[in-house]
Amino acid sequence: MQKHKTIFNWSTGKDAALALYHLLKNEDFQVGHLLTAVNSHYDRVSMHGLRRELMQLQTQAVGIPSSTMELPEQPTMEEYEKITEDTILKLKDEGFTHTGFGDIFLEDLKAYRVDQYQKMGMSTLFPIWRKDTADLIQEFLDLGFKAVVIAAKGEFFDKSFVGKTIDQSFIEELPKEVDPCGENGEFHTFCYDGPIFKHPVEFKIGEKTYREYEAPKQDESPDAKPNVGFWFCDLLPKQPLPD
Repeated sequence: MQKHKTIFNWSTGKDAALALYHLLKNEDFQVGHLLTAVNSHYDRVSMHGLRRELMQLQTQAVGIPSSTMELPEQPTMEEYEKITEDTILKLKDEGFTHTGFGDIFLEDLKAYRVDQYQKMGMSTLFPIWRKDTADLIQEFLDLGFKAVVIAAKGEFFDKSFVGKTIDQSFIEELPKEVDPCGENGEFHTFCYDGPIFKHPVEFKIGEKTYREYEAPKQDESPDAKPNVGFWFCDLLPKQPLPD
């Protein structure tokens, strides 16, 4: 039976790594491309803030062909959707029919992705959807994956939290109100080793910074919500990219 040619939306974090692991084990699909959204203005992975060089070293270590979706500094929804469509349709012309995501339980986000990709004639896959996040983070460790925290919400964490490696004590010490996988945006990670990697990605811890962002408005209410603050840990490659 011919396998479905599949793109995987690669965020560089632990959930994406675990979802990709499960998708690679599924004999119905052939993951032939990793696609990462990059903020061209900052030259960093969108949301996670990871340097482009480390993302490239990471995808090379995974060994699956990859490319980026280049976004402006502050894209509007219309700009984001147009860039996504242009990128996906080019890959569709190469024979790709399916695309995978590492989402777990955000219903609105899943519905948006399914609708967006259906309009482009693409099927969507969610390998770890609706799995218990406490079980997922434990499975992540049991499989031998390794990741480090690169962004964390200031509402829950201080400066010392970013740069931490995820291990058993990390899981046990998380605040009760924080999802074990950070699925509500509490923290983001960089996955640097595990069963999908040919070799570990070597890096060093860089500067830690705090930034605040304007909270999105949910309605026309005059009551302004407080800004959302995040701690970031810059990671630096130990070695330059190979030629």
